[in-house]
Amino acid sequence: MESERVNRVTDHACFGCGELNPIGLRLAFYRRGESVEALFTARPEHEGYSGLVHGGILATVLDEAMSWSVITATKRLMVTARMELAFRRPVAVGQPVVVRGWVEEDRGRLVRARAELSDAADGRLLAEAHGIFLHPPVEQERAWWARYGGSASDAGDESCR
Repeated sequence: MESERVNRVTDHACFGCGELNPIGLRLAFYRRGESVEALFTARPEHEGYSGLVHGGILATVLDEAMSWSVITATKRLMVTARMELAFRRPVAVGQPVVVRGWVEEDRGRLVRARAELSDAADGRLLAEAHGIFLHPPVEQERAWWARYGGSASDAGDESCR
């Protein structure tokens, strides 16, 4: 199984994967076959109801997994256009979880992705999501490639050249 880290540039304040946000999630995604995975353990500042992780935090974790799966699979930077999720079980603050994301369908400008959040200890499904990702304007993607390392041509994407 592959274990290459896919989000290597972390010197930014992205709430999901950046290292410069003091309350950010700091998710580190690794390639696992056709999907990406990250481990996450929520801290007290991510709490909703007493002792439980806020649903918005879990939604962010799932969204980030889908986004990195899209970037990894398509070599394009895309944005979330739509996301639906289902919470299956509560997640406790301090409970280690695994999030996994993968692309289901690439239709060029539109990509469909899925993600699952599972208990790291026993594999129980805790939450799942599916989303639709869209290609941003070419100028925006070029600016993001410049900021986050590389270019669309480095990633092999002809659409931004």
